[in-house]
Amino acid sequence: MFNVQRPTFNVQRSEADGWYAGYVGFGKKREHYGSKPRLFVQLEIEYADGGMQTVITDNSWKATHGPHLEADFLMGETYDARKEMTGWAQDGFDDSNWHAVAVTDKVQGQPAAPLAGKLQSYPGVTVQKILEIKPKKLTEPQKGVYVFDMGQNFAGWARLKVKAQPGTKLVLRFAEMLNPDGTIYITNLREARCTDTYITSGRGEEIWEPRFTYHGFRYVEVTGYPGQPPLDAITGVVVHSNTPPVGSFECSNPMVNQLYKNIVWGQRSNFIEVPTDCPQRDERLGWTGDAQIFIRTATYNMDVAAFFTKWLVDLEDAQSKEGAFPDVAPRKVAMGDGVPAWGDAGVICPWTIYQVYGDRRVIEKHYESMKKWIAYLQKNSKDLLRPAYGYGDWVSIGSDTPKDVIATAYFAYSTRLLSEMAAAIGKTEDAKKYQELFEQIKQAFNKAYVSDDARIKGETQTCYCMGLYFDLLPNEKRQRATGYLVEDVRKHDWHLTTGFVGLSYLLPALTETGNLDVAYRLLNQDTFPSWGYSIKNGATTIWERWDGWTEQKGFQDPGMNSFNHYAFGSVGRWLFGTVAGIDTDDAGYKRIRIEPKPGGGITYARASYRSIYGKIVSDWKIKNGEFTLNVTIPANTTATVYVPAKDAESVTEGDLPAAKAEGVQLVRMDNGKAVFAVGSGQYRFASKLPQ
Repeated sequence: MFNVQRPTFNVQRSEADGWYAGYVGFGKKREHYGSKPRLFVQLEIEYADGGMQTVITDNSWKATHGPHLEADFLMGETYDARKEMTGWAQDGFDDSNWHAVAVTDKVQGQPAAPLAGKLQSYPGVTVQKILEIKPKKLTEPQKGVYVFDMGQNFAGWARLKVKAQPGTKLVLRFAEMLNPDGTIYITNLREARCTDTYITSGRGEEIWEPRFTYHGFRYVEVTGYPGQPPLDAITGVVVHSNTPPVGSFECSNPMVNQLYKNIVWGQRSNFIEVPTDCPQRDERLGWTGDAQIFIRTATYNMDVAAFFTKWLVDLEDAQSKEGAFPDVAPRKVAMGDGVPAWGDAGVICPWTIYQVYGDRRVIEKHYESMKKWIAYLQKNSKDLLRPAYGYGDWVSIGSDTPKDVIATAYFAYSTRLLSEMAAAIGKTEDAKKYQELFEQIKQAFNKAYVSDDARIKGETQTCYCMGLYFDLLPNEKRQRATGYLVEDVRKHDWHLTTGFVGLSYLLPALTETGNLDVAYRLLNQDTFPSWGYSIKNGATTIWERWDGWTEQKGFQDPGMNSFNHYAFGSVGRWLFGTVAGIDTDDAGYKRIRIEPKPGGGITYARASYRSIYGKIVSDWKIKNGEFTLNVTIPANTTATVYVPAKDAESVTEGDLPAAKAEGVQLVRMDNGKAVFAVGSGQYRFASKLPQ
């Protein structure tokens, strides 16, 4: 690592390889963009008398090696405090032993290739320190080996505090789980070393934290500490892209509350510059399938508008000339493309951002790339059926959904969404064209994969979820297909079998088809496989696999076993949209829907969401057969509120019959719910529940 300075004007910088030249992804691969990091600075100084001076990077700058001996994204950081140079960034520092920097046209005396990248201000939200975490427990599983339990799996680093003799070497290693003997479990990190090393200066109490790396961990192993470290020798520093929290959720079920916390921590841990798959092993790539599955949940938790606006540019930049969207964006290491459910992120993510934030510019900006994707799918299909290709229903458990069914279903779904987006930006003819294409794909899907008695090829939960949620089945077959879905859940003793793809649609499909009780039964399940099983076994984030660890088999194959993935956290949108009942009836929450659907033994739920118009609240409880619902609707919006009731006349708002309350209009009774139209404000509805 280099310290670089422009002495006269006290401009300085420490540099590391980063994404540009460091290790990224798997397979010990580095230098994806270049081999030598470069610095380009233009500093404009405006003096009090109106004079101007410009300082630029040129051959007057100097550099030297500093205390950073190693600093890598995946491998970790090594820092020798004895090599610190006091005052190196201040005027008057003696830099006579520093050497001249290599200017742009030469690197180490050799001609340097010009940088091809676009020079611009950073277009997204920056990664920042967000929180600090104190350790909960300290153990010594082996002599001189100390393990700090932070109590929470997260992404970031550890701040070290120590007082020791000069040259004392302290080594920090990081892990998500422990072995049975209490030592850290690191085999799932694969080739990522994830090790920080600090060599003390001996100048009293020293406090150090890395600057050029981050780790995914709950446990910190410390060796080399002089004596037994105090519990406060380590502090956890949580980092992620600065996406402000906008949502909150709580209910009467403690397990579901922990599930929600795990979902949020999974998002914190993986929204670091790009929507990564995991923060701990040698990967940390912007996997597109994971992103599109989780994006709707992400919008409930945090303000991700700027985050995804930036990443969608990465995604379009990585699109192939043929129109195929990639497996990862930026497109490095995992170089595949055109994969069903992964490539479809190029349509689903812009559509979701438009739905949540109401900004048509995201459609307009990426419209041509979305058209290219649909054209690519159509060209690479036969009779509008896509071939069996890709990752399938990734890490499903006990089921195998045919890949051609997934591929064709997503072809149809993306086409329908593009039709809706075309209509939103006034491209009427395109909207009609893509709607007609959707109908044609739907017809082909039914002819190839759906039997006369509504069985879908593969007969898995994921098959039926997609068929129902993507509107691929004719009306006369939906009820039978729903029956097969419920029967499959029952056949697996009321457990799910879906992987990344199917899970996002499982509970919504069950809810939409009148099987709310089955959806809640899956939510509440705590035996394997389920969300509750991982929570019962100590999970504080969402696992990549349902069987990441089981009592019977221990750890899964370490080659693909992250304990901090967010994809299975896609259920979060169901917690907000169904349990709490907050959703939008059109793009951007101009018209809001408040429709809580109680069930599963939950006696209260309260959620809030800060939309672009303001804070929305849905807070309900059930007591002694009475349902109460507190609602907040922000200014300049309207809402439709659904209140479970035996009849409309029994519903009150405040102290009045709801139909007579100010700002409240009874619309209808709808399947055991009184439906009201309201304007902005706060409301308190109460009703007697149907017996």
